[in-house]
Amino acid sequence: MDIHIWINRAFLVWISYVWMPIMVVNGKGANDSFVARPKEVNIGALFTLNSAIGSSAKPALLAAIDEVNSDPSILMGTKLNLILHDTNCSGFLGTIEALQLIERDVVAAIGPQSSGIAHVISHVVNELHVPLLSFGATDPTLSALQYSYFLRTTVSDYFQMHAIADILEYFRWREIVAIYVDDDYGRNGISVLGDALAKNRAKISYKAAFTPKASRSDINDLLVGVNLVESRVYVVHVNPDSGLKIFSVAKSLGMMAAGYVWITTDWLPSVLDPRGSVDSETMDLIKGVVTLRHHTPDSDLKRRFTSLWKNLKNKQTPNFNSYALYAYDSVWLLARALDVFFSEGGNITFSEDPGLRDTNRSALNLTSLHVFDQGQKLLNILLTMNLTGLTGPIQFDPEKNLIHPSYDILNIVGTQMNMIGYWSNYSHLSTVAPELLYTKPPNISASNQHLHKVIWPGEIIENPRGWVFPNNGKPLRIAVPNRVTYKEFLSKDKGPSGVKGYCIDVFEAAVNLLPYAVPHTYILYGDGTRNPLFNNLVSDVSQNNYDAAVGDITITTNRTRIVDFTQPYMESGLVVVVPVKEAKSNPWAFLKPFTWQMWCVTAAFFLFVGAVVWILEHRMNHEFRGPPRQQLMTIFWFSFSTMFFAHRENTVSTLGRLVLILWLFVVLIINSSYTASLTSILTVQQLTSRVQGIDSLIASSDPIGVQDGSFAFNYLIDELNIAQSRLRILKSQDDYLNALNNGPNRGGVAAIVDELPYIELFLVNTKCTFRIVGQEFTKSGWGFVFQRDSPLAVDLSTAILQLSENGDLQRIHDKWLSRDGCSSQSNPVDENRLSLNSFWGLFLICGVACFIALVVFFWRLCGQYRRFNTPGEEQVIQEPQLSQQSSRPNLRRNSFKNLIDFADKKEHEIKEILKRKSSDQKRAPSQSSDGQPSSSP
Repeated sequence: MDIHIWINRAFLVWISYVWMPIMVVNGKGANDSFVARPKEVNIGALFTLNSAIGSSAKPALLAAIDEVNSDPSILMGTKLNLILHDTNCSGFLGTIEALQLIERDVVAAIGPQSSGIAHVISHVVNELHVPLLSFGATDPTLSALQYSYFLRTTVSDYFQMHAIADILEYFRWREIVAIYVDDDYGRNGISVLGDALAKNRAKISYKAAFTPKASRSDINDLLVGVNLVESRVYVVHVNPDSGLKIFSVAKSLGMMAAGYVWITTDWLPSVLDPRGSVDSETMDLIKGVVTLRHHTPDSDLKRRFTSLWKNLKNKQTPNFNSYALYAYDSVWLLARALDVFFSEGGNITFSEDPGLRDTNRSALNLTSLHVFDQGQKLLNILLTMNLTGLTGPIQFDPEKNLIHPSYDILNIVGTQMNMIGYWSNYSHLSTVAPELLYTKPPNISASNQHLHKVIWPGEIIENPRGWVFPNNGKPLRIAVPNRVTYKEFLSKDKGPSGVKGYCIDVFEAAVNLLPYAVPHTYILYGDGTRNPLFNNLVSDVSQNNYDAAVGDITITTNRTRIVDFTQPYMESGLVVVVPVKEAKSNPWAFLKPFTWQMWCVTAAFFLFVGAVVWILEHRMNHEFRGPPRQQLMTIFWFSFSTMFFAHRENTVSTLGRLVLILWLFVVLIINSSYTASLTSILTVQQLTSRVQGIDSLIASSDPIGVQDGSFAFNYLIDELNIAQSRLRILKSQDDYLNALNNGPNRGGVAAIVDELPYIELFLVNTKCTFRIVGQEFTKSGWGFVFQRDSPLAVDLSTAILQLSENGDLQRIHDKWLSRDGCSSQSNPVDENRLSLNSFWGLFLICGVACFIALVVFFWRLCGQYRRFNTPGEEQVIQEPQLSQQSSRPNLRRNSFKNLIDFADKKEHEIKEILKRKSSDQKRAPSQSSDGQPSSSP
């Protein structure tokens, strides 16, 4: 029985290994989708073998091919045949090599390392449907949809340039110089860097490009020009094979000293890493340089590859760079994809391209190029792969970029490359490895960006300023308004500088505080016949017609959009100045301290309080009794005598004294306020004008004067909606004087709107004939103008603050502008009049106190009246019931009169009556029980 079982099993094994493959080949299998795997698959490799990248990539590729071919679990016996071609760093030769490579019917190509060659070859592989896996072409534009068969297996320079932009933002550098090789790799990388910097309001101030095979003299000329610009932050984006030449020339020119900043892309570690130990002479060239390197996490796979590298026979360098790891992973990625391709029934077949049949009798054998029929399927499989390699996770996002791009940030110190941090698109700058941050929520806030300390060129630890004033013999071109009015601020001068004034002295004092020299020359702006338009001046600075502008230039929102201002060195704001007349003396001035409402309420309260006190004192104070006429006179006398605390009547009741104390307090406050207000009215000069401020000026239809060239002209039109026809341009102080004196009825203006510093000077010059009315209705200041993102604006702002702190700014102000000032505002009578709003609280308290006192008084009065009006006990017993009922209507009719009579009686009389009545009531019951004789039956 067992023998038969073993025979059946052996037969099934023979069928599966012999008969089934025959049936598949002949197309007679049960499952037509199953295809036998080929014994060998051609793949190509295309890069410069003897380059800094190629010397590391070649051994890694060959090692990966050997491992794949020796692993039976990956391709099930199918061998990868690597066809290697050298591009020799030439776009032309690289294209020819690519055509020769694809002629060998390769299913995919690995490489090239050059972005320029990749651009050309991508057109070829697109036509022939051959996936191109590049481990070294980092040009960001290769990710375009145009190159559908190009697949980058390394990190795009798009992320590297954003990493550099974040480093520059971290150190707060706003302008840089880009030094790059003038090819597709260099140009496109720097273009992305410019876009990344723009997001942080930084920019590339100078682009220094050189040819790929530039000589040392060409580089020397290039760096001499670079050293003439003000920025000292250099980003070097070149090919690895020519990069060190730049630092050799920079060292000879003294550009590796303190104050310079050099940042390189990943080409520098690509040169240094394969060498293992670098000679001290080379490292001395790049001391203080900050560079980036592809971040590859530590793993067992990476450590195994490091051990493998030491035993490789065909290696050209003692160590490897990151591109070797990406080349190694590219082979494994392709091998895994081919395994999936075959498992899904993929078949490797090629067909002729109809577009290559007609060669126009050319000797080029283009018909030997074939289209890979399943190239799109293999490409789709590659894009969906998810595996882990030496460089970490290998997976592509929708834009065909590797996920989790990250870089090491290194600092060249001595003979070492010190790690100062990492960059990833997940959390940007960090001192923690990116793979540890992926488990936490992303945080790219400014407070979360960290790097270790950097040792810069010249072995300094303090972060360089990043720019210096260029020593190129070109002084700063400073535009100065050629003013016609208010020459104390700015005016033409015969001295060496050509200008003088308050603004010039402030600028010179600030420049003298800078730690570096600022050569500059002043250029008058304007024809001298009228004030220039300051908006045009600011616009000319923004358009690089001038480097800066110094003068009485107001900082406004529209101007800050196109230029940078320094810290304000003088506060300013728009005010209204008007002609005023002195108010004539008035015999009724003593009534002006209070408004008429205040007078009425005060008089009413005097009478009210007098009446209340009379009510409270009438029953117990003989001074408040007497004939009606006398009592009425007493109320009036007492009421108004309290105004001067001259009342002779004394209060004896508790409630009366309480009311009087509160009222005397109110009178004290009223008297004090009246005295102060009347003193102000009679002693301060009173001025009158129809215009009381900007609100009344807007409401009127009178013409308004505006200084020629001032921003107030547009402000009144755009912000306050004042008709342009109402505005009058005034070109000189004489125009100011005549326009205000003539007034609107004689062709002048009702008021002038101008900035406070000008108006203060104008008032002094006219001996305080005019006055400012209302308050400043804008708040701004004067500042110096510089081109956008100029670092000089920041340094001068610091210098201006220092001038303010040490008192120099005030001393300069006193030198040019300090004179006897005028009262800045008129003092209208109405503003000094006291209204009811200021005293209603006091009146309320007094009124409430009077009300409470009256309530208590009448409550006691009513209680006494009830006791007084209660009949005796004996009357209730003896009177018949009917007589008692008939007397009640008469009592009700007489009750009010009786109450009035009762209230008019003296307090001590009422108390005596109530006391006697109480005694009578106590005796009545005693007499009825003991004093009356008893009757006999």
